[in-house]
Amino acid sequence: MELKKKDWMLIAIIVCVAACAFFLNQILRDTGSGSVVVKVSGKMEGTYSLREDRIVEINHGSNILQIKNGEAEMTEADCPDLLCVHHKAVSENGESIICLPNKVFVEIRSKEKSKIDALTN
Repeated sequence: MELKKKDWMLIAIIVCVAACAFFLNQILRDTGSGSVVVKVSGKMEGTYSLREDRIVEINHGSNILQIKNGEAEMTEADCPDLLCVHHKAVSENGESIICLPNKVFVEIRSKEKSKIDALTN
């Protein structure tokens, strides 16, 4: 069985289409930046993308969350100990910031697995 010129052209077209589909998928897919989920007293207050820089007022301004450069950090809080403000910025799947006095829970959710097994502050 010998391949003809049209057979080779068909193979080349199929390979080109497959390569274009692969590269398009790599370019357009979500890079795993994920989202920030904010809960107050166990109730969902909002979900925000890590790709978009913004400032979020939580609990009528008792906490201020800043999302910048793919990371989220609590910049202000009116709680006495300010542990949530001193916590490092979070960006990996499963990381969280918790403000117990104000009952605020901020968690990162992403499709990518975290590179970190455990984290202590």
